[in-house]
Amino acid sequence: MQEPSRRSSAETIEFREVTKRYPGSTEAAVDGLSLEVPAGEICVLVGPSGCGKTTAMRMVNRMIDVTSGDILLGGRSVRDRKPEELRREIGYVIQQIGLFPHRTIADNITTVPSLLGWSKSRSSDRADELLELVGLPREMRDRYPSQLSGGQRQRVGVARALAVDPPVMLMDEPFGAIDPINRERLQNEFLRLQAELRKTIVFVTHDIDEAIKMGDRIAVLQVGGKLAQFAPPAELLMSPASPFVEDFVGADRALKRLALQRVRDIDLWTVATCRAGEPTADVRERTAEADLDIALLIDGDRRPLGWLSERGLTGERVRTELRSPAEPIVELDDILRDALSDLLASESMYGPVIDADGEVVGVLSMEVISHAVGSAPAEVPGATELAAQEHANGAFDVEGTDEE
Repeated sequence: MQEPSRRSSAETIEFREVTKRYPGSTEAAVDGLSLEVPAGEICVLVGPSGCGKTTAMRMVNRMIDVTSGDILLGGRSVRDRKPEELRREIGYVIQQIGLFPHRTIADNITTVPSLLGWSKSRSSDRADELLELVGLPREMRDRYPSQLSGGQRQRVGVARALAVDPPVMLMDEPFGAIDPINRERLQNEFLRLQAELRKTIVFVTHDIDEAIKMGDRIAVLQVGGKLAQFAPPAELLMSPASPFVEDFVGADRALKRLALQRVRDIDLWTVATCRAGEPTADVRERTAEADLDIALLIDGDRRPLGWLSERGLTGERVRTELRSPAEPIVELDDILRDALSDLLASESMYGPVIDADGEVVGVLSMEVISHAVGSAPAEVPGATELAAQEHANGAFDVEGTDEE
């Protein structure tokens, strides 16, 4: 059999007045759902239990058939495709992962390539390529699922979904069964992959925080399968379309907006930096002109050492007399939510901010974060822009992230 060429381009997904009504039910599971997911974006379906989000997702690959309306992939109706052929061209990742326990990791990854008639050598090469892509050592290819941690099995599930380079992926609570620490890491790793691969993804979750983090666009569904709002995360948080959406997003939606901004997106406080041995008069002059009335001691590479005490400025030259360590140290690419958490954990009102080289570029303060929470909608970057920044940073943390 001739091997099919790999498809890499993403496809638009369009729901056109899609309704699903199960036999014997008086209520629709999904009712007149219309929305469009642009190619290469993540659309998160979120809502309370029984709102039809999983049903809507499963109609894309015809695991559940539409009662009325239509779903188009790249402009073509899913009804024009045989279900088995359609599913082989759509990646699918579920919470329970669903690996075959009696098959090796490599064989699990190449399940669909084998069904499509790929040669053994090509399938083997693809398995190695994907193991590297999801951050697993190649020697795991001959292990069995029971020999992997939960986080590692979830990575294999993602690798399997990517095996034939599908233009569309469906993800049903993919990280829901993972502990909170590894869940966050796997989310970051997947976002990094998405920045590189740019698939069109329908992602189901019940967690609004996960939806805000993962989605380029979020579809909030309410019970009865009705679409309550479809918008980018920033718009959803700033302008809920109804009391239901406002309640579902939560009263702390202003704080949730901190997940949409990075430290580099806001105006930092200026600080006087100094090195041991500098003239104290010069340091005092710079401190008077800065936003913060405390000098920050740095080393020869401009990396923060600690906050200088008054005793360190008593002589003619700066002495290494610190009032406190330079904690927490915040990075420019940290999201504000995490930076705020670091400040609170350190019981500090401010922390030095460093760039990728570790050099001090300013100070983040509680006052600055407070202003960011109250900023106007136009000042909040879009989710796609933030995602591109985050993904470009390569958040793939491979070592020590998968122990259960």
